Amino acid sequence: MKILVFNWQDIKNPLGGGAEVHFHQIFSRIAKMGHQVTLYCSSFDGALKEETIDDIRVIREGGRYLFNFRAPFRYWTQFHKEHYDIVIDDMNKIPFFTPVYVREPLFCIIHHLFDKSIFKEAPFPFALYVFLMEKLGIAVLRAKKIPLFVVSPSTRAEMLSKGFQEKSIYYAYNCVDHNLYRLGVATRSSTPLIGYFGRLKKYKSIDHLLRAFVIVKEKIPNIKLVIIGDGDYRKTLENIAKDIGINESVQFTGYVDENEKVKLLQKVWFMVNTSSKEGWGLTVIESNACGTTVIGSNVPGLRDAIKDRETGLLYEFGNISQLADKMLLLLMDQTLRDELAKNAHSWSKTFEWDVVASQTIDLLKDRLNKKG
Repeated sequence: MKILVFNWQDIKNPLGGGAEVHFHQIFSRIAKMGHQVTLYCSSFDGALKEETIDDIRVIREGGRYLFNFRAPFRYWTQFHKEHYDIVIDDMNKIPFFTPVYVREPLFCIIHHLFDKSIFKEAPFPFALYVFLMEKLGIAVLRAKKIPLFVVSPSTRAEMLSKGFQEKSIYYAYNCVDHNLYRLGVATRSSTPLIGYFGRLKKYKSIDHLLRAFVIVKEKIPNIKLVIIGDGDYRKTLENIAKDIGINESVQFTGYVDENEKVKLLQKVWFMVNTSSKEGWGLTVIESNACGTTVIGSNVPGLRDAIKDRETGLLYEFGNISQLADKMLLLLMDQTLRDELAKNAHSWSKTFEWDVVASQTIDLLKDRLNKKG
């Protein structure tokens, strides 16, 4: 099978996140099965225009803000002539509107919709643009009856609420690379250490964690916080940490390689995810695979990735005092912390990329056969 994929970014893009990992883990496996996979995505400083990564042909063009306008032009001038069997629209950020111009059988991957949460992330004019484009893109997908892959029950429920038919929605879960995220790489910190792991974006609400940390530190003075990851909100967060007097207790690692990331995930006592919305919460399961439990906000995506009081703890989004209470509970109760961590590790083992890749290619073949 010859597969073309539209996505904003590839696995090497320094601004990539869970959506890029999801695509790469699934479609690199599909490529290794003998299928031809081409990814068309935006470029970044220092990137090659074209290269092969794990058997995926990657073609990069244009910047990340206007890349969506290049997609239809490149389709008609190049890709349409290359005779692909099926096209995948990996919708993450602004839609490509592929149902309007793509003539091959089409599938769309939906991680989560920004909807009104975009107004928490971007300046109003740009947020309004994204909001309206997303609404229009969803309307086009629905009108053309394009089948969807979703990454969580929350995203499935969201798409059902938008008028999509249940029979046209399929799961393609986020999973874990268990060869990388595993036990036994590092030991827990001997002193209290908690962490955040993920991109540093405004809508992730990491400032909530910093403010809850102030409350916790009053009762546990020697506690430390490590913020693992990078993003355009980092400088603001560093300034907040300084303003509220905790900068000496908070480490911002910036970008770290995969091996160092795993070491840090095993050193912390637990992780905290304060995001206002997620498609799933890939970093939760990756932390779990390292034997680390997670406290997360009770929002779409995270409530799917975290089983409350079984693999981790959920708190009301935005409730700083409740978050601090949950953090103190795990810090004070090692028995509970160890139990949640053990269950979380077992939970992570149920998510295998090989299984999802096999299910995905079977559904793509079925889609192609029905079109044929």
